[in-house]
Amino acid sequence: MKNICVSFLLLAAMAFAAATAPRVSRTALRAMEKSLDEQISRLWPDVPYLLIGPTRGVYLEGYGAVFTAEVNLVPNPSSLMAPVVSKADIARLHQLKLERIPLLKKALREALVSTAASLDTVPATEQVTIVALLDHYAWEDLSGLPSQVMVQAVKGKLLDAQRTGNVESVIQVSEN
Repeated sequence: MKNICVSFLLLAAMAFAAATAPRVSRTALRAMEKSLDEQISRLWPDVPYLLIGPTRGVYLEGYGAVFTAEVNLVPNPSSLMAPVVSKADIARLHQLKLERIPLLKKALREALVSTAASLDTVPATEQVTIVALLDHYAWEDLSGLPSQVMVQAVKGKLLDAQRTGNVESVIQVSEN
């Protein structure tokens, strides 16, 4: 009888642990954070601080996985020797950022596909979202530049579209 009670308690404890355990582990999110950091950091070798801090991921039950990264597309042209930024530098920086936005979007779309494929425990009906928060300087010309770029898709639809080679049709890209 004692063995039956112990077995019952053990099964109840396991059921409770399974019910309270997060669907997506912190370990899985951390692996994706690291992967996103590596993918983003390789985009432009001329920007030593492309990522401002590490990517952060969170799983939201019923929604899906969300990753955010703060990105600096172009290095600051000012320095201790030349602290004043010229109008030509501002124009050059603005143009370079405008040119890099489409490349960032492409990289984020590719990262979204690989992230969705790696997060096995995110249900197929939930979203995978990556948001790049774009860093701007106080003196910068912000016309036409977004403050963030977001890519997202329903995981199952994205993986199905990947098999058919049509991922662009299911990825939503927005900037604001």
